[in-house]
Amino acid sequence: MISKEDILQKAVDSIVQYDQDLAEEAANLALAAGLDPVEVINEGFSKGMTVAGELFELGELFLPELIIASEAMVSAVGILEKALPATEKKGKCGVAVIGTIEGDVHDIGKGIVATMLRVYGFEVHDLGRDVPINKFVEKAIEVNANIVGSSALMTTTQVGQKVLEAELKKAGLRDKVKTMVGGAVATQRWANKIGADAYAENASEAVIKAKELI
Repeated sequence: MISKEDILQKAVDSIVQYDQDLAEEAANLALAAGLDPVEVINEGFSKGMTVAGELFELGELFLPELIIASEAMVSAVGILEKALPATEKKGKCGVAVIGTIEGDVHDIGKGIVATMLRVYGFEVHDLGRDVPINKFVEKAIEVNANIVGSSALMTTTQVGQKVLEAELKKAGLRDKVKTMVGGAVATQRWANKIGADAYAENASEAVIKAKELI
């Protein structure tokens, strides 16, 4: 019988090799073996996405491949989500609106954060990439959000996170929502500077911080 370590490694490999069939196979194997779906996401697929991201930074993986890897993870997580215990599914943690700031078309990391938040019980409204600031504000009002999260991967778009803080304040929402920032250029210092409530370096940390904020 295939071991837990082998299944987790297969999950990692499926993402690094951007192989959706292998990712789905790993997810189904994990369920058949009775593994904890959340652990498989954290220690398998999410870890694989981290490695894929590092390879992309080194120029050993290209954007189309990274996008396929991300889609493979979403597909595998979809299989695992269905098997989450009812206790983990019930009781919504909170409502989160997230997106990548206008002018920025990178959204793979943000997509992983959205997936992980859903796994841990958040109702997530993912606005996608290249999102105008007013869309964040409008959606936060529409869904009565608890958290508004923004991602920026370039210094040229990072300023949008500061503008978002101001626009949420202008709309009278700043005392009703908690804000989180992330992305390659974001730091804790930047979060402090613009008045955001939290900064997360990766998807796992984003979940922890989001739960703390709620």
